[in-house]
Amino acid sequence: MSHVSTPQPTDSGMPSRGDGSGGGRGDKRGRTGGRRTGRKILLGLAVLVVAAGGTGYWLYSGLDDNIEAIDLDKAIGDDRPAKLPTSGQNILILGSDSRAGANAALKTGNVSGARSDTALVVHIPEGRKKAVAISIPRDTLVTRPECTEADGSKVASARRVMFNSVYSQVGSACVVKTVEQISGIRMDHYMEIDFAGFKDLVDAIGGVTVTVGKDIHDTSSGLDLPVGTHQLNGTQSLEFVRTRHGIGDGSDLGRIGLQQQFLTALLSEIKKQDLLGSPAKTYKIADSLTQALTTDSDLASLTALADFGRSMNGVDPSTMETIMLPVSYDKTDPNRVVAAEPQASTLWKALRTGSAIPESAKKSPATGGSS
Repeated sequence: MSHVSTPQPTDSGMPSRGDGSGGGRGDKRGRTGGRRTGRKILLGLAVLVVAAGGTGYWLYSGLDDNIEAIDLDKAIGDDRPAKLPTSGQNILILGSDSRAGANAALKTGNVSGARSDTALVVHIPEGRKKAVAISIPRDTLVTRPECTEADGSKVASARRVMFNSVYSQVGSACVVKTVEQISGIRMDHYMEIDFAGFKDLVDAIGGVTVTVGKDIHDTSSGLDLPVGTHQLNGTQSLEFVRTRHGIGDGSDLGRIGLQQQFLTALLSEIKKQDLLGSPAKTYKIADSLTQALTTDSDLASLTALADFGRSMNGVDPSTMETIMLPVSYDKTDPNRVVAAEPQASTLWKALRTGSAIPESAKKSPATGGSS
């Protein structure tokens, strides 16, 4: 599908997309979430902040066709937890680790297929003045529920499968269903951003500033940061959220803290940008993000994203609490983890009921050597 024409350049520097440059992405009506290739983030939440700019978004309506959509109700059916009885929201933010296409040039390794490499359940309580983000480690062993593939065929439930394999085995709708079964919480929305898109978004906003308390040298991800404060470009940011061998015990658990730190820094940077004062820059950010973005069908337009973003405008990224789902090392396979009980159940119950999360439910027996 060629890109839909948008307004020609004006004195504000608005770019033109009328020539279709940048490559088409195919008819999204024929695609499903299971075909999404991508990776990393933490970042789906950034679209809420970008969308909150609000005024003038009709200028960017041509970007709607960039966004891929998943109809969760159709894909999952009625086998879902009940919706919250309040105005609170729960969003599953996913990144996957495809090594294909533009992602192949980003030091992502030689692993075939695509897996969900980062997963965050973001809970925004009623009132929408704060948020908490729960990271689900990719190596967590879970029970995958029965799911339906894009062609309508059924995939049987399976026990003790790695959480990050659900995406490649059945697709993103099954990831949503798996998270809902684990937590007992209905996901109101779903967002996914791909590997290369993450890099482009960071470059579009001019970089993100982070501070590290220890030297990080990871030849696998390419990250080489001495102690101190650094402004990271897109490539460096990608290395930062991917690094695992330069911290802790080299497991996925060690890097979750870096991912959470980066999320807060990224959202804070986007929120302080003068989006309304720089239409050209805002267009560049919106273009980068929408080309990398997959959402549930209810959010699959800039109008819907802007409305949702404005509803979340009271959430301050700097006050967002980030928690790793409490896990312990699996007794059969020490390279895998399982949900630690009763901590995990207590954590999910607190989110379901809108109550305070006990400190005991935030502590993970398995830390990856990061604490």
